[in-house]
Amino acid sequence: MKITIDEPKCLASGQCLLIAPEVFDQRDEDGMVALLTETPEPGLHQAVRESALACPAAAIHLAES
Repeated sequence: MKITIDEPKCLASGQCLLIAPEVFDQRDEDGMVALLTETPEPGLHQAVRESALACPAAAIHLAES
């Protein structure tokens, strides 16, 4: 799995961070989402999928391998 963020669409709501803090963070300067890893370990894939579904801006895109 590879994660990409469409930053112009991001609303900085933090939903992804609440669901998968091992993968997502928020930048201090603007509150936008920051990836801690673009390719999470398999054990985190379900949380990443849930984060993508919970994103109110649909700014999280997943490429399954």
